[in-house]
Amino acid sequence: MRRGFLVLLMMVLFLGACSSQTNKPAQRTTSDSSSGTVEGDTVSVGILHSLSGTMAISEVSLRDAEMMAIDEINAAGGVLGKQIKPIIEDGASDWPTFAEKARKLLQQDKVATIFGGWTSASRKAMLPVVEQNNGLLWYPVQYEGMEQSPNIFYTGATTNQQIVPAVDWMLENVGKNIFLIGSDYVFPRTANKIVNAQLEAKGGKVVAEEYTPLGHTDYNTIINKIKSAKPDVIFNTLNGDSNVAFFKQLQDAGITAKDIPVVSVSVAEEEIRGIGANVLVGHYAAWNYYQTTDTPENKTFVENYKSKYGKDRVTGDPIEAAYIAVYLWAEAVEKAGSFDVEKVKEAADGVEFKAPEGVVKIDGETQHIYKTVRIGEVQADGQFKEVWNSGEQVKPDPYLKTYDWAEGLSQQAN
Repeated sequence: MRRGFLVLLMMVLFLGACSSQTNKPAQRTTSDSSSGTVEGDTVSVGILHSLSGTMAISEVSLRDAEMMAIDEINAAGGVLGKQIKPIIEDGASDWPTFAEKARKLLQQDKVATIFGGWTSASRKAMLPVVEQNNGLLWYPVQYEGMEQSPNIFYTGATTNQQIVPAVDWMLENVGKNIFLIGSDYVFPRTANKIVNAQLEAKGGKVVAEEYTPLGHTDYNTIINKIKSAKPDVIFNTLNGDSNVAFFKQLQDAGITAKDIPVVSVSVAEEEIRGIGANVLVGHYAAWNYYQTTDTPENKTFVENYKSKYGKDRVTGDPIEAAYIAVYLWAEAVEKAGSFDVEKVKEAADGVEFKAPEGVVKIDGETQHIYKTVRIGEVQADGQFKEVWNSGEQVKPDPYLKTYDWAEGLSQQAN
């Protein structure tokens, strides 16, 4: 009996010890292979864009550009000797879906990084996911600034590389009375908050400010307001296929670029193709890159893109920013000698790449990139004629800390 008790006691102690070992928290590892990032001769990356819904008009081409960059890098030997394996997901123009798919890519697929998003709503949906999972997101579209995440690299323009110089250009070249129209979400509202402050400081005037939901298609009421307000220029932050309806209805109302020019910050060559060049001739857009940008790298980029996807396809700023994001990530990985997120982030500072838009460089402090600012006028062939540029790369300033008139705004984070 005593012997049986001792045996039972020993078994209880043994099982307890096993249980305590099992319940210990797992040690966090930064090993590339143990994290699931690297499997054999491949490294997995996520591609997450709206391949359906209202934003598909813009985002499908970003996926195509990222895939082209991946194919080129793989053909040249890959990254750290590994072939890049893309895992493609559809954000479906739905912000909760972007968060869900980002979580799946990081937790289930164990991707080394994600390339994705267009709208700021999609980015802000993914932001807490990549931060909580210590992942990396390369975001390729111009945005409203007032943000800096340790887990996001921004390869599109921030505010001082697009919106601020565009407003300065409008004041100097078009007029001081400005009508603001945008889609009703974070980018247009924050952008226009900045525009209002800038105009107040520089003697301009907002004659009206209107917002419509993403996917909105009836602009007749707003166009009547434009006729009544008689602005010198319209500053447009509409996104997605709403631009198709707005510009066509503006033309139908008899308002041409000669009457009231529109300056857009989300209408590139791909959107012109969807709207119709005849509708947009004479209007303007502010970007950092056009298909017509004159660099040797761009000539090769455009030729390769058309060869891969068809001669009727066009490039554009977000397409180019998506393309170079893959290359910048690859360069940072090679410099780090690792796919580990912390090592890649540390190595990224100062990484340069001869992009189609010209040489770009990662600013390690903000994880944005230096970019040249360009204003272009839409031509009859659907391309842009560059009418102004900054002449040099502009250092990213997402919180507008270098502008006195933005002192209050620069302390805000969305």
